[in-house]
Amino acid sequence: MGRTIAIANQKGGVGKTTTCINLAASLAATKRRILLVDLDPQGNATMGSGLDKSNLPLTTCDLLLDEAGVEQILQRPEGIGYDVLPANSDLTAAEVALMNSPDRERKLRDCLKNVRDQYDYILIDCPPSLNMLTLNALVAAQSVMIPMQCEYYALEGLSALLNTIERIRNSVNPELKVEGLLRTMFDPRNNLANDVSGQLIFHFPQQVYRTVIPRNVRLAEAPSHGLPVINYDKSSRGALAYLALAGEILRKDQGGLGTREASILGTSAGGAG
Repeated sequence: MGRTIAIANQKGGVGKTTTCINLAASLAATKRRILLVDLDPQGNATMGSGLDKSNLPLTTCDLLLDEAGVEQILQRPEGIGYDVLPANSDLTAAEVALMNSPDRERKLRDCLKNVRDQYDYILIDCPPSLNMLTLNALVAAQSVMIPMQCEYYALEGLSALLNTIERIRNSVNPELKVEGLLRTMFDPRNNLANDVSGQLIFHFPQQVYRTVIPRNVRLAEAPSHGLPVINYDKSSRGALAYLALAGEILRKDQGGLGTREASILGTSAGGAG
């Protein structure tokens, strides 16, 4: 049975969707079976995976409202390597409807239950707020990956999210844990970024990923082409960093990589950034 990871941060603009798309593509490059679930009404993960969010027959809104099943909604974008449950602004209606639904926080978990054994990893892109959609993602997941910029307000926002995770663990999802803290858009020339990075490592020594995602032009350009960065420019620093992150996750999960996987992932880039 695959692992379900929610990629969440209540602060926008921290590289959450970028991480979801590019981690999905990097894991898929090792022949893992990957499902990306877009749970953000902005639909950016959908667009970044090469799908037109304005021209979708069915979306995760239909899934949460019990109007369609996973197989009916599933999209397999050509050349991307992973499956997508897409989203658009219709998802806002699902959030409103869920407020009056019994077991409203468990809807996504129940919908994904029958497909979990079809994938090695299910990655959920959450909206940039702690709302009913994010709650559904955290109840459906076994762990939470938290992308964050190393800036002044980062630690305060992290504290609020960790408190939410703890409350969910104590109430509806006892297996939920922090998958890891991912430093994104990192510029090593910035003294504040280095200071905040040091504080993260000091306070969460076992949870901060060794891999750092740098600021990178190619990484920023890729979504406008509807491509993960490894499809857009596989030799860019951004692509190498996400391949290194995938390698770090696989090593932690499986205690080592085969020769072929190591060559695909370029594990020497493990400290990228």
